Amino acid sequence: MPVDSPSLSTELVEKAHNIGATIAGPAADAVDRDARFPTEGINALKKERMMSAFVPTEFGGLGCSVSDLSAICTALGQYCSATAMVYAMHQIQVACIVRHGQASPYFKQYLTELTETEGLIASATSEIGVGGDVRSSICAVERDGDNYTLVKQAPVISYGEHADDILTTARRAPDAASNDQVIVMVRKANRTLEPTGDWNTLGFRGTCSLGFKLSVKGKVEEIVPAPYADISSQTMLPISHIVWTSLWLGIATNAVSRARAYIRAEARKNPGKTPAASVRLAEVVSTLQTMRATVADATREYERAMDDPDALSSMAFAIRMNNLKLTCSKLVIDIVSQALLICGMAGYKINSPYSLSRHLRDAYGAAIMINNDRIYGSNAAMLLVSKDD
Repeated sequence: MPVDSPSLSTELVEKAHNIGATIAGPAADAVDRDARFPTEGINALKKERMMSAFVPTEFGGLGCSVSDLSAICTALGQYCSATAMVYAMHQIQVACIVRHGQASPYFKQYLTELTETEGLIASATSEIGVGGDVRSSICAVERDGDNYTLVKQAPVISYGEHADDILTTARRAPDAASNDQVIVMVRKANRTLEPTGDWNTLGFRGTCSLGFKLSVKGKVEEIVPAPYADISSQTMLPISHIVWTSLWLGIATNAVSRARAYIRAEARKNPGKTPAASVRLAEVVSTLQTMRATVADATREYERAMDDPDALSSMAFAIRMNNLKLTCSKLVIDIVSQALLICGMAGYKINSPYSLSRHLRDAYGAAIMINNDRIYGSNAAMLLVSKDD
């Protein structure tokens, strides 16, 4: 089925809503409460072959578009943010392989394998000692013929213990500069994970992103052939911001839905009288529409530029993608907070059908994961030298 097929997009989004409503959503509170991996939701996505949705049809995947991924993440985010985040992070890794690994016979075969196993890929780009800069590494690939070894101190590895494989960054060689990086596919059989921290967070508790010492003994063919600088600017950064903001949009959408349901319930109690919070509801719906348009515009811009490496590598494009993350990470907090004020005590209670506790805690995670201050700093540095608007 072609990438731009409307029926594919509709089918995938409907499947995501069904999984969310019947499987991931009912388990979301338990996932959040126990800070456990959202096994139910991810297994359901695997069963529907949605883990390989972005893999081209020639390898057995569904060949969906970035817009499709965005819509799926928004749908899942309305039911279980942990399921949505794990799915989004996985698709970022898949996109990196699809867009930058096909020059390698190994990664072509890997894509075929992925469609058969529906395996889960985690991310390990951050490293202790680099101040949160994913474009800098301390650890290095040490080659010995066809083999390599790698040891990385990672402050977090997204759902690392639950992943089949991990994409991690490292310097190309021990004598390489800190920003001369490659990205490596770490297979489960080749790795050792030693936990170095726990994961007991305020929000996104089900992502189970503990810190680890990652030790690897693998094959050189498992190194993605493209430089990480290209992978980062052309794929990892833009798709990360698109799928993250999409799932935050899902959180915000559900928060507004709960606020609307609350207002309607109040209106039924007092026929003919408009609830006082109705005006606030009208305001937050407007803000939600702004957020939705912001995500959609950025997604379309990326899709238009996907085959233009120069455009994707420009400072102007990087700034716009960074601004997508900055804007939406603030909007989701604003929207959920407004929804909480509309619902009042009904939203403040944990055991209420209008509860927004989980939504609010997850919303604050949006500005903290890849901290907004660091992104503002990066934008400021680029604006000093960029000649583009």
